[in-house]
Amino acid sequence: MRPLPALGLSVLALMLGSLTVGAAHIDLRAVFSDSQAMLVLLESRLPRTVAVALTGAALSVAGVLIQALVRNRFVGPDTSGTAEGAALGLLTITILWPASPLWLRMIAASVAAMATTALFLAVIRRLPVREVMLVPIAGLVLSGVLGSIVTFIGWQTDLMQYVGTWLMSGEFSGVISGRYELLWVAAIAAALAWFSADRFAILGLGDQVATGLGLSTATVMRLGLAVVSVVTAMVVTTVGMIPFVGLVVPNLVARIMGDNLRASLPVVALVGAALVLACDLAGRLVIRPYEIPAGLVLGILGALLFLWLLHRRPAHG
Repeated sequence: MRPLPALGLSVLALMLGSLTVGAAHIDLRAVFSDSQAMLVLLESRLPRTVAVALTGAALSVAGVLIQALVRNRFVGPDTSGTAEGAALGLLTITILWPASPLWLRMIAASVAAMATTALFLAVIRRLPVREVMLVPIAGLVLSGVLGSIVTFIGWQTDLMQYVGTWLMSGEFSGVISGRYELLWVAAIAAALAWFSADRFAILGLGDQVATGLGLSTATVMRLGLAVVSVVTAMVVTTVGMIPFVGLVVPNLVARIMGDNLRASLPVVALVGAALVLACDLAGRLVIRPYEIPAGLVLGILGALLFLWLLHRRPAHG
């Protein structure tokens, strides 16, 4: 637990930095005497900062869970068809009921994400156990197929702008008060995983071992599936999918702390929040006052980190 205080301070420092960076300068020391600055802070900067932190933390925890469910370190919410499933659910409800309320869109995205993730799990169970690399390849193929279906339907229905926002955006410039609160649902879903962390750790040992220890593998699988689907659906609905967070962060933390999920999940959440906050800040500073989407920065940095992880031996154990 020793990394938690340092990580917590790092996240707080990044959040304070996020509050001060933008097209308009805000002096946090004088914000209470400036009504305009207070409005910008409460309606734009603070919601955006909270949304960035929640997104990073929730996606990182979802990455840990899906890796435990499939028992493979090379899988994440964005490489298992989950994000594409959420986009397909959103696209379907948008076509069938354009004026649907937000809660119904949330349910449609979550159910579709759960269905496509369950399909991924069913596919990989038919793969040879020793062929580890076939699992992420199967996820990439499924993601590509579902993404093509979503793109085709979006093109035919003139909804490509929505599809691009859900699957290829990953940016927070449009986040204001009233448009990010769904991410609290994702955060709560991710927090629930901590209470069942020991069960997910046992599930990662294999179905036979878990059953022998008295664990109901089907129940734990359904819980993990629900958490991953809800987190991914909320992120896709609110800011669009952020690449590599759920893939890279769990691997980075596992190399240092091992597979003790109860101890590592809070660290994973803080590292994920710090990573996305740092990338969002970098995107806002590189060509200030314009912005580069955080998803683009993470796509570059995440790819480099993933290559580093592939070629570096674990430091733990």
